[in-house]
Amino acid sequence: MLISSYNPNEMGDILVVITAPDEKSQRTVIRDDVAQITSQKDNKLLGYNFMHASTILPELQKENGQVFLNKAAVAKLNAKLAAAGFDQQLTADLTPKFVVGYVEELKDHPKSDHLKITQTRIGQDQTVQIVCGSPNVKKGIKAVVALPGAMMPDGKIIWPGALMGVKSDGMLCGFRELKMKNAPDKKGLWIIPDDWQAVGEAVDFKKADTFFPAN
Repeated sequence: MLISSYNPNEMGDILVVITAPDEKSQRTVIRDDVAQITSQKDNKLLGYNFMHASTILPELQKENGQVFLNKAAVAKLNAKLAAAGFDQQLTADLTPKFVVGYVEELKDHPKSDHLKITQTRIGQDQTVQIVCGSPNVKKGIKAVVALPGAMMPDGKIIWPGALMGVKSDGMLCGFRELKMKNAPDKKGLWIIPDDWQAVGEAVDFKKADTFFPAN
């Protein structure tokens, strides 16, 4: 898993690369304008911060927000890590994190009167369990699935987890969470029309922004 963001207005010329969820006890080592963050308990890599990042990846100067790093970019970052003496390197993650899903099954959460447990198909032979509290979730709909490793528009990262004791591997997304253009300011999943995109496809957000007409 590789999640990267670059926000020069807020943080300056720093590329933040996250490889695992935060842990309470962390260790930070800084060498040659690179900060390595690892777990204090087992030295698991949690991420890196690359200072003066645009000198490594000049294309960052056009970015603001989440950054999708290709293999060539990751190779340049790994060269920087090796030069700084860090032996835990990065692996490119090119799999889409927002895909079109189809809710195949729905049942009540045993410990909640408003949460539902869904079995949501995200590909031809792949189904994930997602707990959802949206008022319009139901069986037989298409919706945007944010998979583990997705970064929401507000900066929230989706990790594997559980809601009230039930495993949930992702999030079914509403138009408010996705910040879709001209979307109404109310709760609810964006229910995708059958002919809009196929199940398993990466979400076309440029197309999504045309879904709600301008007022």
